[in-house]
Amino acid sequence: MWPTSAETQQLLDRARAGDAAARDALLARHRESVRRMIELRLDPAIAQRLDASDVVQEVLLEANRRLHDYLAAPAMPFHLWLRHMARDHIIDAHRRHHRAQKRGVERERPLARPDWAERSSLDLASQLVNPEHTPASAAIRHELERRLHEAIAQLDDDDREVILMRHFEQLANQEVAQALGLTDAAASMRYLRALRRLRDLLATPSSD
Repeated sequence: MWPTSAETQQLLDRARAGDAAARDALLARHRESVRRMIELRLDPAIAQRLDASDVVQEVLLEANRRLHDYLAAPAMPFHLWLRHMARDHIIDAHRRHHRAQKRGVERERPLARPDWAERSSLDLASQLVNPEHTPASAAIRHELERRLHEAIAQLDDDDREVILMRHFEQLANQEVAQALGLTDAAASMRYLRALRRLRDLLATPSSD
């Protein structure tokens, strides 16, 4: 999901040398990935009032302001630095909208997840429910996606986050570890624990 590190590093080197065009290109090439990361986590009810693109713009504006400091002392890969910033903006957006418009937001019907998230959902659900084959019928695919979304919503915050990072953002275990401030081993254990819990939830018959 995130741009390749080699091209990003070239742009970082040029931006560090004072190339303004490289600075703009660096942020522009990460815009879509930041948007996808935000779409995945933005409360669907709030998304009817707040467009993910607005949050993306806030993130990129802040990144532009802080880029000089990052280039001087990068503590993590650029895409992890961006997503950390995006995560803070998502939390702020949820806090603002739930407090200011709680009643109105809760009355609204949630939106569907974006198409790219649905494809990732189907891949993950198929692996957990029946790894031998991919469901063929649209009805079965829809039901799997629905059950997976319900199961993910029932996970605690730590488990949900590591599932989103590994399967929807397609981050490697080392990247997850760095983003969460964990050792590689701890990140791997958290991921395996989350998968087990998710598989157990999917194995539980639906109450519908």
